[in-house]
Amino acid sequence: MVSSIKTGQSRQVTWPTAAITMTVIVAVMWLLELVDQARNNALDLYGIEPRDSDSLLYIFSAPLLHNGYGHVAANSVPLLVMGFLVLLSGWARWLAATLASVIVSGAVVWLVAPANSITLGASGVVFGWLAFLLVRGFVSRNPTQIAIGIVVFLLYGGIIAGVLPGTDGVSWQGHLGGAIGGAGAAWLLHRRRNVVEAPW
Repeated sequence: MVSSIKTGQSRQVTWPTAAITMTVIVAVMWLLELVDQARNNALDLYGIEPRDSDSLLYIFSAPLLHNGYGHVAANSVPLLVMGFLVLLSGWARWLAATLASVIVSGAVVWLVAPANSITLGASGVVFGWLAFLLVRGFVSRNPTQIAIGIVVFLLYGGIIAGVLPGTDGVSWQGHLGGAIGGAGAAWLLHRRRNVVEAPW
């Protein structure tokens, strides 16, 4: 007996909707950084402070906050590109990949990042979406998704080294956790071979 899941048209996200959604999210990050700078980095307190129980909820606020305009600028383009591609596969998959990236990235930072540090930024989500796009095609065996993963790897594969320790001021813990979360989401969502779905 073979079962399948059909992805209905109502579950799909159009290109304009995906583009507008990601543009709004990035705009919110820039707005928050403007507020942060105007208030002498007051919003940085809502980043993740390792092993601080009061900081656990900040796992969800930290990805929207950054340490200066250069930081948010560095995350903006990859966030737009990869978030757009993930969102084209549907709201549910985008939400699952995003939450997995945020939660696992934040948890790894909270558990193993150096004491007395504060971790901010969307790069954990960027790494999560990158891993999601790379893994999902090979798990689902969808030729279009494999091709998308290859293109994304050619464009952004160089950042994968960011999951390794070595650069001061860069949270390899957040990068590694995000990648684990994104890859895990891709495997869980696409592991069934007999799934009828959109090519995105």
